[in-house]
Amino acid sequence: MDIDAIHKALANPVRRQILAWLKEPQQYFSEQHLPLDMGVCAGQIDKRAGLSQSTVSAHLTTLQNAGLVTVQRLGQWNFFKRDEATIQAFLDHMNKGL
Repeated sequence: MDIDAIHKALANPVRRQILAWLKEPQQYFSEQHLPLDMGVCAGQIDKRAGLSQSTVSAHLTTLQNAGLVTVQRLGQWNFFKRDEATIQAFLDHMNKGL
């Protein structure tokens, strides 16, 4: 777990918002045709964020590099899910370390 990468990822409000949406995908991405248990399609995240595809892609890459999300590729689409184990390990570290 790269604590500094996680802090950097969480320093941006858009990335924190994406993580919040991915925490409750049924609430925010119910229009997705494929099952949400495989993750949320990057295109759905683009729409909700209201930002360009390249900007959202950069945010998702930062979250992925920090270990906060995982990606599953299906054809030409990428599906993102929170990595709950990493998030919990980070929270545990912060609770014990500070």
